[in-house]
Amino acid sequence: MLADLLAHPEVEEVCHLRSSFGFMAFHGGGLEEATDFIAQQAAAATGSSYYGIHQPASLKWHVPSHRIDPQHSAPLAKFLDHVDTVITIHGFGRQGFFTSLLLGGRNRILATHVAQHLRESLPAYNIIDDLSNIPADLAGQHVNNPVNRVRHHGVQIELPPRVRGASPLWWDWEGPHPTPHTQSLINGLVRAVNTWDSNKSFMEQDAQ
Repeated sequence: MLADLLAHPEVEEVCHLRSSFGFMAFHGGGLEEATDFIAQQAAAATGSSYYGIHQPASLKWHVPSHRIDPQHSAPLAKFLDHVDTVITIHGFGRQGFFTSLLLGGRNRILATHVAQHLRESLPAYNIIDDLSNIPADLAGQHVNNPVNRVRHHGVQIELPPRVRGASPLWWDWEGPHPTPHTQSLINGLVRAVNTWDSNKSFMEQDAQ
């Protein structure tokens, strides 16, 4: 349960309230590597709010997204009340999808918008925003998933290891900056948020 995870002494819960657009990485830290870094960088660059749960690398405690319940976290409840649109950053690894980014969640207009910018930033990757091509367990459609709890809903982005810098492809990358693919991903997210008209797009989605 979320409450048990948050009670762990090495788990860090982070919440920064800025604009009404938000980024989340509640499987961050050592669980889904670099997702918290990517979300925080994009949030800071766009003045967006951020909520994350950061685990130590030794823990690997996966609470399913639909069980990330604001009833068990005051910071999460404040975050979800503050923002009206959100992008959640996740990591996954699955045969056949090692160069694919999956854009789920219930705000399909935002998903299309973000996908366009990510295709420009990451031409070597397959950016999938058609729900029929996304495995159901990675599509972020559950009503209790935090990505769908805010007013305008949001987009759940599943990232393979390579674009997060967690692939053997980057075995000799010394940093301190993120890998070129990770930085291109962040740049694409920043452009997507900076060109997003939330109110107009929400009205378009309501009319569908």
